[in-house]
Amino acid sequence: MFADVILPLALPNRTYTFAVPEDLTETIKTGLRVEVPFGKSKLYSGLVERLHHNKPDYKVKEIISVLDEVPLVSEIQLKFWNWIADYYCSTLGEVMLAALPGNMKLSSETRIAFNADYTDDLLELADDEYLVAEALQLQPEITIEDVRKILNRKTVLPVIQKLIHRGVILLREELQEKYKPRKISAVRWCEPYKSDPDLVRSVFDVVKSEAQVKILMAFIQMVRNQPFVKKSVLLKAAAVSDSPLQSLAKLGILEVYEREISRIADYREELAGTGTLSEHQSKALSEINQHFISGKKVVLLHGVTGSGKTQVYIEMMREVILQGGQVLYLLPEIALTTQIVSRLQRVFGGDIAVYHSKINANERAEVWNSAAAGRPIVLGARSGLFLPFQNLQLIIVDEEHDPSFKQYDPAPRYNARDAAIYLAATNKAHVLLGSATPGVETYHNALTGKYGLVEMKQRFGGLDMPEIRVVDLKDEQKKRTMHGIFSGALIDQLKLALENGEQAILFQNRRGYAPILECETCGWASTCQNCDVSLTYHKFQHVLRCHYCNFRADVPETCPACGSGKLVMLGSGTEKIEDELRIFLPDARIARMDLDTAGTKNSLSALLNDFEERELDILVGTQMVSKGLDFENVALVGVLSADQIVRFPDFRSGERAFQLITQVSGRAGRKKKRGTVLIQAYATQHPVVLDVLDNDFQRFIERELREREEFRYPPFVRLIHLNIQHKDDKVTGAAAAYLSAILRDKLGPERVLGPVIPPVGRVRNYYHQNIMLKLEKTGDIVPRTKALIKKATELLVGKPGWSQVRVAVDVDP
Repeated sequence: MFADVILPLALPNRTYTFAVPEDLTETIKTGLRVEVPFGKSKLYSGLVERLHHNKPDYKVKEIISVLDEVPLVSEIQLKFWNWIADYYCSTLGEVMLAALPGNMKLSSETRIAFNADYTDDLLELADDEYLVAEALQLQPEITIEDVRKILNRKTVLPVIQKLIHRGVILLREELQEKYKPRKISAVRWCEPYKSDPDLVRSVFDVVKSEAQVKILMAFIQMVRNQPFVKKSVLLKAAAVSDSPLQSLAKLGILEVYEREISRIADYREELAGTGTLSEHQSKALSEINQHFISGKKVVLLHGVTGSGKTQVYIEMMREVILQGGQVLYLLPEIALTTQIVSRLQRVFGGDIAVYHSKINANERAEVWNSAAAGRPIVLGARSGLFLPFQNLQLIIVDEEHDPSFKQYDPAPRYNARDAAIYLAATNKAHVLLGSATPGVETYHNALTGKYGLVEMKQRFGGLDMPEIRVVDLKDEQKKRTMHGIFSGALIDQLKLALENGEQAILFQNRRGYAPILECETCGWASTCQNCDVSLTYHKFQHVLRCHYCNFRADVPETCPACGSGKLVMLGSGTEKIEDELRIFLPDARIARMDLDTAGTKNSLSALLNDFEERELDILVGTQMVSKGLDFENVALVGVLSADQIVRFPDFRSGERAFQLITQVSGRAGRKKKRGTVLIQAYATQHPVVLDVLDNDFQRFIERELREREEFRYPPFVRLIHLNIQHKDDKVTGAAAAYLSAILRDKLGPERVLGPVIPPVGRVRNYYHQNIMLKLEKTGDIVPRTKALIKKATELLVGKPGWSQVRVAVDVDP
């Protein structure tokens, strides 16, 4: 018997064939992981894709051991993996790397360490397991190859697997991304008051100050209505400082403790009942179900920001759960979904599992197993598509237009929205796409009848859409009413919001302080030594940083080229905006939300929490602030530079600009009153700016589709983007010319654009050139082209001196 095994490597052949030893023929099955030798001396855990009796032409090695008792991956999942590999021109090994949690992909180089949280007795372990644990007591980490030497045997992955399962060891990458649940300070009664509420009256005889009485009164009021009392909220309600609370703690009346608010942990709070649907929500729900009954597999729910789409999703999910099905709820960036998670947990409680890259490998493996066991709802980022569902009936893709659904690096460069539609088809499930600003391709599919279309044109509760105004920066400069990068109108509106006790969000799609440091005398500019791009100045760290490779340089006091001291900062990022805002609004509490301040799940949660609890007045942010956040007290949204977004050199820039500005505008006035949006721009008559101003999606989509048809762009053609890279620019140029010549010869010159050097021609010391293919959607031209790309790439890297050339293929870029 032979087994075709998928290895976690980018091999041109889809699988590699191994012989099955006689003692494993009874236990081996498709979808199980096996330990196999590959190369001169390396061992990997691969996945069995097929069993057969056809001996290949090469010398076959034997499988060493089987790692699982039940298949890890089902036939449906393998079919999905194959589709991703075929459609997105990647290898099955790359799909396997993207699909499986870290501790399910072991190889001889995998490093392991002792888990400091393991408290059980090591003597209870089996002999082999004890030897490995003992070795890890003596040194901080070892490789699986070291384990092989310690145990003096070849088959060690089953032992490692058991130690991981028992929680004795961790993988090295787990240590680096060890999940820390968010903790907050909370307050509770000390004993005996905790057990005997009748004794509470007597505490007033003990307290010594008016401030302590205020705290106790506020605490008694809050503890009746809330599952727990936050320290910050209590002090704010009592209007006192921290010291009287510390005194009450010393008296043994109240205790301050750390409470864990974990997103994955069991949900302890009371479940909320269903909110009543408005007339518009009920109508939308009924229309969605009608489309599904009539045979449509995919429905687009196009609802304006604040129309209450989430409540419609909740009703759909409830219906599926009642039928015993599973729901996959996909969100573009899981880090920004604190609010959605807590809202869904209030309704569904422990039925929800959350799956994304910011949780550690052990937790990912837990969610993997719970999806296989039938967990009703999985909330996840794009990687959630690869989970082993038992009975998947509905996939919801929220904010379906968002570019974060597209995987850029490494391969497979898949789009989770499009892949979800294929996954649903293999599971006979339905797909609901939701957005206030649908992608052009999605809306075109709805217009042509391929998808069902349901529209919600009114905000929930009859609330008006925000008032949008464009501020002409040319006029402001003529009148000299500019305050640095802020128009007079924006500063006035910010002051008004602060006077009314309301909050504001300012949007600038560039982080850092200033993107260019330049010498006024000779024109020198600070550039990265590894990339063809300027270094951005970060004031907080007082350092120059490259946003492509993270290279850092000290800030020079004088020009390194001519010695002049006239160095100036050009442009402005979020850090500079935050800094300058403090000058004009010294009393405002300002925070910044970008990759520098919200790089981890916990820092982001803390920031959103502070803003939600009104401990901040103004939030300055990059596109992170545009995504699905719902703050009821935001009265003003300011877009600081619309020109930057609409003038980006890309065929999607109009679409992205409309989506970004509309989404960020939708954060204003969500609950009680109408919000205001101010858009600062020089090009105030730009068509996209006018469409946002009039809130006219129809006009925008009609013009965009007209232009795309005229210039041959999606949805009317299919694009494939090829990026050729090498450390020598001459080799890059020659390889790109060779590849484009093959493609032109076979496809015709009208379908091949390039090669060209991109705007940033060198990244991490690799020189880049791009080729773009424009292919009709009819006939077999697309599959033929993909086969041609694969063959041409193999020929290219086989040429002398070109083996290190990289070719990255991006289908539907």
